[in-house]
Formats: sequence, structure tokens, C-alpha cells
Amino acid sequence: MPKKKLAALRCPICKTLVLASDPEFPFCSDRCRTIDLGKWASGAYRISSPILDPEVLEGLDPAQYRRDDEE
Repeated sequence: MPKKKLAALRCPICKTLVLASDPEFPFCSDRCRTIDLGKWASGAYRISSPILDPEVLEGLDPAQYRRDDEE
């Protein structure tokens, strides 16, 4: 019978090993979860790809969103 593999990841903040069964998964503690939330709220994490949704770009001047891509 094959061994069952335990799902585990490293905490994205402090890199401690965390099992999937832990209550704070994928974080090791509430402290690390709060630090991660603060990074999202402060803008430290960003989605790097440009917005390509035509509905969002519809009302914008084409020169404006090209200029933003160049920065």
C-alpha cells in the first residue's frame, strides 16, 4: 500500500513548515497572516500584468494607458 503524502508548504512570511491540517494554513500563525494582509493593503504586492479588459480601457485615452506601461 503506498504511503499517503502529507500536504505541507512553507509559510510565505517566515518560511516555517506548515501542514495543510494546521488551522492557520498556509500561514504558520495569525501574526504571519496579519503581516501578509498588511503587505496587500500597503501595495507591496502587485499584479504585474497590464489590464487588457476592453471594458476597463473603453473610456481611457490610448496615450494615457501607453504612458503608464512605459513607467
